[in-house]
Amino acid sequence: MIIRPGRKSDIPQVFDLIKELAEYEKALDKVSNTVEKLEEDGFGPNPVYELFVAEVENKIVGIALTYYRFSTWRGKVMYLEDLIVKEHMRRKGIGKKLFDMVLDHAKATSCVGLSLQVLDWNDLGINFYKKYNMEFDDEWINCYLEF
Repeated sequence: MIIRPGRKSDIPQVFDLIKELAEYEKALDKVSNTVEKLEEDGFGPNPVYELFVAEVENKIVGIALTYYRFSTWRGKVMYLEDLIVKEHMRRKGIGKKLFDMVLDHAKATSCVGLSLQVLDWNDLGINFYKKYNMEFDDEWINCYLEF
């Protein structure tokens, strides 16, 4: 297994993983992104996200997609948008290796912390993040305005 920064050529396989996650979350119909938009947004002239991949036998089996947020109180924060491992490859340490790479990258880029969201019914994810002593917030309400 190889854990490495993602490349533009990885995007078709990455998009398949994104759709797999959406299906797992029973929200495949909400995916409106495309391979082309992911390529532009991650590898165009103004990248808005960073990508890390887990590769086994030249196939992408996991990804971590991050970007930076800014806290007026604390400074630069890395946001983990998605940590996805193909279902048949889970419980093999792939998620841990990807997450550790994200943590190392956050520290190397002078972030003051890492934030993420996990669905309240995703016990596998919640238990994974608890191993890292993540704080779970029940005070803030997520808000979103779609255009």
